[in-house]
Amino acid sequence: MSNMVVFTVIILVSAVTVIGDYFIKISSNNAEKFIDWWKFGIGLFFYVLTSFGWFFIMKYMKLSTVGITYGITTAVLLVAIGIIFFKETLNAYEIIGICLGIVALILLSRFAS
Repeated sequence: MSNMVVFTVIILVSAVTVIGDYFIKISSNNAEKFIDWWKFGIGLFFYVLTSFGWFFIMKYMKLSTVGITYGITTAVLLVAIGIIFFKETLNAYEIIGICLGIVALILLSRFAS
């Protein structure tokens, strides 16, 4: 299987994880209760889906490459969720870090096996 297909699957798995993170975050933002169990359960469901994606990915790529790619992709997607849905802001150092992460992803997708 080509690296680009595997990298695409990693990005999709990261997106599923971020959806789970979103639901976990909003389950903890409930002012009336400590936790909103319904939203928390949805987040857990998406985490379970992530584990199936990991199983598929690890058959085709080294764990170190998968981990770095997954981590950077998840971080970039979480930043987008934070900015769009939770109105968070970034400072210059965070923006530089994100750009460097994207450069690392480009290098990994080109040269990793």
